[in-house]
Amino acid sequence: MGLFERFLTVWVALGIAAGVALGLVLPGVFKLIASLEIAHVNLVVATLIWVMIYPMMIQIDWSAVKDVGKRPRGLVLTLVVNWLVKPFTMAALGVLFFKHLFAPWVDPQSANEYIAGMILLGVAPCTAMVFVWSQLVKGDANYTLVQVSVNDLIMVVAFAPIAAFLLGVTDVSVPWETLLLSTVLYVVLPLLAGMATRRVLAGGGDSGAINTFVARLKPWSVVGLIATVVLLFGFQAETIVACPGVIGLIAVPLILQTYGIFFISWWAARRLKLPHDVAGPACLIGTSNFFELAVAVAISLFGLHSGAALATVVGVLVEVPVMLSLVAMVNAWRPKAS
Repeated sequence: MGLFERFLTVWVALGIAAGVALGLVLPGVFKLIASLEIAHVNLVVATLIWVMIYPMMIQIDWSAVKDVGKRPRGLVLTLVVNWLVKPFTMAALGVLFFKHLFAPWVDPQSANEYIAGMILLGVAPCTAMVFVWSQLVKGDANYTLVQVSVNDLIMVVAFAPIAAFLLGVTDVSVPWETLLLSTVLYVVLPLLAGMATRRVLAGGGDSGAINTFVARLKPWSVVGLIATVVLLFGFQAETIVACPGVIGLIAVPLILQTYGIFFISWWAARRLKLPHDVAGPACLIGTSNFFELAVAVAISLFGLHSGAALATVVGVLVEVPVMLSLVAMVNAWRPKAS
């Protein structure tokens, strides 16, 4: 591992501190960057995520993708956790904490909105950052692509009904522009770029050219991750300082949900005897969230300054540090080479 990857947790911690500090000192700059969005997808963040994903897309071998169907257990695990477990455990934790444990400190209206925001996070499994986590745990790039693609197809038909059921509303309007634009920016475009790059490199006759090129890009992938952290925390710096107590309350069940889903997934992966490069990404897919979609729906249903929107934002802030700790666990549990 290179210098960047070896001390990734340190860089992220520094990125969080820098983001909050810069967001307070230069709020106008971050508001300007935050305004550069289409359908609730920030174009600057999208570009940085694209930088993170691109190296993994180059590693995808299309001749091997077709063989994923011969190993369906990892895909089944991902889908069961994402759609039959995660939304319901998130709703249960929201009710437990904000209707009971935290009830003395939160008014009923705010409690309902925080629960709603948590539910929207739970029903929106991750699309983009999954590729980053998979790359960091040396996951099977071909298998991860199939997992994300199938998951996205199910999300198109399952998101609204599950969200409506758990929220107790009759109609959840899915922001199709956000869903489609995110899929194009985070999956389709980097995938096409990766395919084109792989074809050019493979056409040169040098079998090691692909690995060499990817190795050169990896530091930039980590730089993209740190820059994304700086922006996300910079966008919310004023909120973090203004209401740290509320953010802390919302973060507690979100963190418990993330670790809980991961350990449930890891236990199931072990029972299914999944290979490590499939089990790692499969467990991480179920624990991360599609925050753009959750934020967009929260704003459309409850308003920009609602507790639901705040809860989805806290989900964004919690995700990167927590997911990095899970990446470290997956790497620590990698079977020793014989």
